[in-house]
Amino acid sequence: MEATMEKHIQERAVLVGLNADCFTKEQTATEETLEELDALLETAGGFCTGKVLQNRHTPDSHSFIGEGKALEVKMLVEATASTMVIFDNELSPGNIRALEEIIGVTVLDRSALILDIFAQRAKTREGRLQVELAQYKYLLPRLSGMGASLSRQGGGIGTRGPGETKLESDRRHIRERINRLEGELEQVRKVRGVQRERRMKNSVPVVAIVGYTNAGKSTLLNQLTGAGIPANNRLFDTLDTTSRQLTVSDNLDVILSDTVGFIAKLPHHLVNAFHATLEELEYADLLLHVIDASDPNREEHIAVVERLIHKLSKPGTPVLSCYNKADLVSPEDIPVGEDVVAISARQGMGMENLLKSIEKALGHARHRVELLLPYSMGGLLETLHNNAQVNSTEYTGEGIQIVAVLDDILYGRLREYIVKEL
Repeated sequence: MEATMEKHIQERAVLVGLNADCFTKEQTATEETLEELDALLETAGGFCTGKVLQNRHTPDSHSFIGEGKALEVKMLVEATASTMVIFDNELSPGNIRALEEIIGVTVLDRSALILDIFAQRAKTREGRLQVELAQYKYLLPRLSGMGASLSRQGGGIGTRGPGETKLESDRRHIRERINRLEGELEQVRKVRGVQRERRMKNSVPVVAIVGYTNAGKSTLLNQLTGAGIPANNRLFDTLDTTSRQLTVSDNLDVILSDTVGFIAKLPHHLVNAFHATLEELEYADLLLHVIDASDPNREEHIAVVERLIHKLSKPGTPVLSCYNKADLVSPEDIPVGEDVVAISARQGMGMENLLKSIEKALGHARHRVELLLPYSMGGLLETLHNNAQVNSTEYTGEGIQIVAVLDDILYGRLREYIVKEL
């Protein structure tokens, strides 16, 4: 009990943001982005003791928010018994060092907080490798500037780092570790590639669920497949890609993949480090963009996801917009269109319509048939295994009896051997 209480005291944080005229929208802080930072802090296990939003024409080259404002933050930290300050902006090593000297507690930025959440959430070997790689790449250029942050040991926010390795180690050691991690991730990608090829040979389309973090992606996967993935109401709850088979109709099975949630101001180095997870988008036949219909910042979050889809998916991949939590808004609040569907993943509302939309979006007609191949045409069996979804094969006195799902091309080519459509 004492340890738990100590943890809460340890993780009390003042949140600070700088709104500067010279910043881009991605770089600046607003009341909305500070609210999201508060949600991220809660996800990491921390507690917000206060928020400070500073407006300036340009950031201070030394202390980022200016020494006067930094002293105000110091007074707030002392008044609220806080032990860290988290910035909504990305800080340079020099900024971190200067702020820690003025305020007297650990200073982290948004990237460090997101990496900490990723360190908690990653469960598979691949996910842990990706997190460790991202952490090292984040820390390498900051080694000289993160004095207080690096000296802290334990399980608090910002210290869930790369395992036993001391972060004060020289750059050469860290670079070597980065190279090793990249090599291990390359092996993981190859294994995933083999699995993907096998899926493609079996002609099973891949449907990837994407969306802003906390939009309800895991809840939808659970509703459709009973996958049993935790679907808690917290940001970044899913870190590892989870794939399950889903029977859409008698004629169509798909592989449904849940991906890590997207978020505004997601650090570029983190997107790169998580390429092995996000590359599922590149091979997807269809993207389900899950949107929180009740989100007050809905349009902005849609734009964030659409930018990343454009960057990571192959051109021309169809996207089905799933307005989730539709039970919380009026029907007029949801757009109408062929590629739009209103659902409530938690309530199970709109699932039948969603399945029909998935089947329609995957385009070409598919035919579930029973074939009878003469033994003299046995070579066609390999063609079927490579280009169709083969459900069963039975060797009879009359020939090879096969139940398979064919596309239009194979259906026309093998029409003479089709006994009946199922």
